[in-house]
Amino acid sequence: MRLLFLIGLLLTPFVVWSKTQVVMLGTGTPIPTPDRAGPSTAVVVDGKAYIVDFGPGVVRRAAAASTEYGGSIDALNVEDLEIAFLTHLHHDHSAGLPDLVYTSWTQGREKPLELYGPEGTKAMAASVAEAWREDNRYRLYGLEPATTEGWKINAHEIQEGVVYTDDRVKVEAFGVKHGTWPNAFGYRFTTADKVIVISGDAALDPKVEAMAAGADILIHEVVSNQALSVRTPFWQDYHRSNHTTSYELAGLASRAKPKLLVLYHVLVFGLEEEVALAEVRERYDGKVVLAEDLDIYE
Repeated sequence: MRLLFLIGLLLTPFVVWSKTQVVMLGTGTPIPTPDRAGPSTAVVVDGKAYIVDFGPGVVRRAAAASTEYGGSIDALNVEDLEIAFLTHLHHDHSAGLPDLVYTSWTQGREKPLELYGPEGTKAMAASVAEAWREDNRYRLYGLEPATTEGWKINAHEIQEGVVYTDDRVKVEAFGVKHGTWPNAFGYRFTTADKVIVISGDAALDPKVEAMAAGADILIHEVVSNQALSVRTPFWQDYHRSNHTTSYELAGLASRAKPKLLVLYHVLVFGLEEEVALAEVRERYDGKVVLAEDLDIYE
């Protein structure tokens, strides 16, 4: 019995030391709010970062969170950014792709960037390589040294289901309703100690609710009911078909019961962003926070 106990002690650290963190690299919207970078979330598992979306400013925010520049997350050192997942092709979620691939390359990343996303992701990756062809040529064959493979993007176009696994994480993609986009996804990350669900841009969708049921962290976009009410009927219809209202989200969270609900990509059209948080809290009594850039959740 004593031998079994000692074996148990030896094996326990492999479970205890598994650690998952969520770093909000960008929490903004298409509106260029100066203190919010474009949407981007890092799921950090045992020292490895998995980036979901890469809006404008993604690499600067990652650098700010990294130990290279005074932050606390080793995995966000820029040369270690190696894998990313895209929810959909809207520019506010994807305009940081050239920054993500080339800045991490010139800082020393040796491998191609692994990129997973909907149909159209391969064309986007190829267009980036073509647009920066001369920069690539100079860095590969000119006076400025660079690694030979780091400029490349290995793009993988996905469907619903498990899209990626390794010894740290399982990543599942699920389709969401986002206007007329034929392929928009949310992601569910399952690690040894956490389940994290990221909505991307999504109107109220039962798939999000099902994937978020009992999750440790649900990161969800939202549009304020009050802000929406002062828009024209056209824009009200548009936003309702593309986004989840604060009251709708409160209902979804009440049924799914995540341990923590994180609001990001908050649309308030000139009102204070706390309006959306207050509206969610009116109808949801679980733990909910309004994310700021560089917030960390564990």
